[in-house]
Amino acid sequence: MPGERRSRFKQWLSRPPRPHGSVIHDRRVSFLEVFYDLVYVGVIGQASHQLAQDISARGVVEFAIMFGLIWFAWINGSLYVELHGGEDGRTRNIVVAQMCILALLAVFTSGAADRDGTPFSVVYSAFLLFMTWLWYTVRGQDRDRPEFLVVTGRYVIAMVVSAAVILASGFLAPVPRLFVWAAFAATWFGGLLIARRAQTVLSLGTTATDSLVERFGTFTIIVMGEVVLGVVAGLVSAKRDGVTIVVGLLSLWIGFGFWWIYFDLVGRRLPRNGPALTNWVLSHFPITLSIVAAGAAIVSLIGHAHDASAPEATAWLLAGAVALGLLALIVIGQSLLDAERLSSVYRPLSIVLGIGAVAALVVGWARPAPWLLAAVLSVLWAFGWRPRTYVKVAVRLPRSAHLTRLY
Repeated sequence: MPGERRSRFKQWLSRPPRPHGSVIHDRRVSFLEVFYDLVYVGVIGQASHQLAQDISARGVVEFAIMFGLIWFAWINGSLYVELHGGEDGRTRNIVVAQMCILALLAVFTSGAADRDGTPFSVVYSAFLLFMTWLWYTVRGQDRDRPEFLVVTGRYVIAMVVSAAVILASGFLAPVPRLFVWAAFAATWFGGLLIARRAQTVLSLGTTATDSLVERFGTFTIIVMGEVVLGVVAGLVSAKRDGVTIVVGLLSLWIGFGFWWIYFDLVGRRLPRNGPALTNWVLSHFPITLSIVAAGAAIVSLIGHAHDASAPEATAWLLAGAVALGLLALIVIGQSLLDAERLSSVYRPLSIVLGIGAVAALVVGWARPAPWLLAAVLSVLWAFGWRPRTYVKVAVRLPRSAHLTRLY
């Protein structure tokens, strides 16, 4: 009996990854995956803090590059568990190992663009190599599926090259290093967009499931915590009088707008498979980027609550984040199954969101007082929530397994 228990424990601890195509349709996001996502709060928080301290053109570019690296790491870790993980000891161990590497990565994230570029590169390349090994182990389970063997093999090679490039970049000067990192992120994202109609790991091995939608929704709402932290950090460091508190609360409404419209349009809605699924996955990058950028801008906005007009860089960052989020929601909306069935809802809504994005940029250019800037941007979100055509059509539509009422 003890020997049998030891044997079962050993099997539980060393269970191989699920092969490609082994989809668990009724899978739910596990508490372990949520715990894993929380580690990214530390990494992203460090990048956001750096942007809040340096809201400038260069600061925004550095933040966008850093966030691209962080988001790519999250995609790798999350999709691996979605496609090949299980309720076993092996999955727990590999997730914890990733968390350890990411916790160390967070230590060097705020200074990665300058003084901590070398250690950040070393740790990030270690994460890529670890993920490379995990993807390589999947090939052993795909022996009977040659199409997956070829695609996964190419992906593993690309990951090895990526790890080598990132490691080498750590020994460059700050500016060339940032160029390498930007090229790394652009190559991966651009390559997936170009090849989304071909057989890639993302298009061939990934299927739209409830758990995939839930995982991206969970990460998005965790990222929205950066807006809350931005409001709290701004109020803590500023003189807390009536005007400052009003600016902080109005800024919180901007974050509430992100939440409202994302989970009305995207949350719990399945994307289409094929190229649309790749568009759906990659569209989450500008959405989450805009949320974190808004949180960083809010810190500065609250700090200048008494100014006659919002600081130029802060106004452009906050308005630009809202505009980017609205435009990304248009793209991601078109990749949903509901976009075809409910075209009479999503088409006019896309127009409304586009108008809202333009209006946000106009407001940022006008640079009104901080309280007015926050108030107007909040109203723009509300304008996207309930356009009249949207509501009139939505209230007459039946509910489905993956559709909640749109109003």
